[in-house]
Amino acid sequence: MTKQRGLFISRRMVLVFGSLLAVLPPASGGRSEEAQPAPAAGEKTVVISMEDLSAWREPHGEWAIVGEAMMDLQQPQRLAVKPGQGVLYNGPSGKTVDLFTVIEHGDVIAHIEFMVPKGSNSGVYFQGRYEIQIFDSWGVKNPTYSDCGGIYQRWGPQGGYEGHAPRVNAAKKPGEWQTFDVVFRAPRFDSSGKKIENARFVKVIHNGVLIHENVEVTGPTRASHFTDEKPLGPLMLQGDHGPVAYRNIRLRLVTLP
Repeated sequence: MTKQRGLFISRRMVLVFGSLLAVLPPASGGRSEEAQPAPAAGEKTVVISMEDLSAWREPHGEWAIVGEAMMDLQQPQRLAVKPGQGVLYNGPSGKTVDLFTVIEHGDVIAHIEFMVPKGSNSGVYFQGRYEIQIFDSWGVKNPTYSDCGGIYQRWGPQGGYEGHAPRVNAAKKPGEWQTFDVVFRAPRFDSSGKKIENARFVKVIHNGVLIHENVEVTGPTRASHFTDEKPLGPLMLQGDHGPVAYRNIRLRLVTLP
């Protein structure tokens, strides 16, 4: 593998892509290790380096690379960390700038591991615009769009609208590592730049459980840094809502039908 600007990039060549939906979990909510169809010719998998912050645009604020992060048992609403490499967290205060990848993506199959302490809140924004919510939702019986795994609402003159709750609450206890596996299809534009298809979350799998399927998003969700829409954009990690840690972020850059 070659290392460029903090990104480890591998290229794998096969003859056919195959059917995306055929290898993903069924709509019934069956479990799956990851949303990982077979790679297609020319696809690229990007593993975000957790050795340093070079994969992320400045400013970095208080974001830092550490060897381990865990819920502080003495202060369960905070994180305790150990030095080293392999984990990204948003600093001792748990409130800092949002973080954007250097690389930009269109269609993508993403694997993201995250952890929050008690009561904390973050989010992953695809293309910096469309949020999958991260929240301590352990034990919530009737989750809403603002619970973990929700597709967050949009915001307009009349207030919030168009949020999408997860089908089920798949959240683990605070302090435990969790996973998102997401198949995201970027919005489409014609030759003049006019949008002709909305962005869509083809699949969202939380801790092995299917929680969204074929959900369109008509525009950027609330707290997005961008009000426009583009074919490409960075992955964004929300940093100002509470302590959060991330590890093992992989982005498979694809072209979806």
